[in-house]
This record gives sequence, structure tokens and C-alpha cells, in this order.
Amino acid sequence: MNDRMFDSPVFIKNGNNFIQEIACLEDALEFLYEWPKPRRTPIYHTAVRACQHAFQSDYPLAFAKSAFEGFARSAKVLEELAVPPAWMTSRNSGHGGKVA
Repeated sequence: MNDRMFDSPVFIKNGNNFIQEIACLEDALEFLYEWPKPRRTPIYHTAVRACQHAFQSDYPLAFAKSAFEGFARSAKVLEELAVPPAWMTSRNSGHGGKVA
């Protein structure tokens, strides 16, 4: 498993009722780099620095994820899911979907 994967994904919503899964540090950085310049706040810059430090060094991934979640919450794009989406769960987990 990639050591840059989050322990659990962060879900982000946009204005089109689309929910995006941010599962790793690279996803978080890509999302942050695409964030509109006029909306970049000090919390945004903190999240970028934390994610960049985690990407370039042994800065804890959990701290970077927490900074990213804080940014998403402050920007009102964090989607807190009470129940995992259907595509994240599998009825045939471990069985390959085949009947014996």
C-alpha cells in the first residue's frame, strides 16, 4: 500500500452535487492547487504547506490530512458522510462475486 494514502478518505462536495473522494496526499495537493486564487485564505495556505511537507519529508501524514480537512471545513466543501457510499461497500467482499 502507498504510504501516502490516508487512513480513510476525505469527501469533498462541489456546487454540482458531485462528491469527490480525496484518498491520498497527491489527491489533496491536486485539489488544493486547483482551488480558485481569490478564495485562498490563510487556512488554505496552511493546508498546502502541511501537505507539501508531508509529501517532501517525514512530516506526519495524519497532520497533513487534518490540515486538509480543516481547510475543507472552513471552505464549506467538506462532506461528512454518516453512511459510506454504496460504491465503497461490497456485498460479495472477498468472494469475487462468483457462486461456488
